[in-house]
Amino acid sequence: MSKRHEAKYKIDRRLGQNIWGRPKSPVNRREYGPGQHGQRRKGKPSDFGTQLRAKQKLKGYYGSISEKQFRRYYAEAIRLKGDSGENLIGLLERRLDAVIYRAKFVPTVFAARQFVNHGHITVNGKRVNIASYQVKPGDVIAVKESSRQLAIVIESAALAERDVPDYIDADHGKSTATYTRTPTLSDVPYAVQMEPNLVIEFYSR
Repeated sequence: MSKRHEAKYKIDRRLGQNIWGRPKSPVNRREYGPGQHGQRRKGKPSDFGTQLRAKQKLKGYYGSISEKQFRRYYAEAIRLKGDSGENLIGLLERRLDAVIYRAKFVPTVFAARQFVNHGHITVNGKRVNIASYQVKPGDVIAVKESSRQLAIVIESAALAERDVPDYIDADHGKSTATYTRTPTLSDVPYAVQMEPNLVIEFYSR
């Protein structure tokens, strides 16, 4: 399993951006990278470097996704009809851990993966403990009744720093959410600009 959840702030500092929009991100205080060479002036990145950075940013945003799994999303995105970059975003936003993060059942994408793995979530009344499970429009996602009074659930619903996007219909009183449609890039409330087309170019090289 990836250990990236132990170093989420290092991702922000390495990329030089507060990719989740967290108030406590170290990038809010210093925008240079970690380590003794973090403040060294950087030249203009190559096309490859720009594409790699776009991939690292998008992949890092969704937490502990392995490179192998992320490449599978790329392969599926180019297989589907339509814009491959938009398809990639749609596949990532259909992940169960992404949906419960968007619905504000948990505070972070890292907590979302753990919450699903520990069996706290049901989809259409059936328990699902696979974070990468692909949710479909019309699916009803719910926090198990025995888990609804957990502090993490109550505190997450009250977070003011982000809103539930309009492609998810959340009812925090019942701890349920309906995934209404697959979003496009412009629908997704990223804290920073994501460039999925550069990610497609990176893997297409």
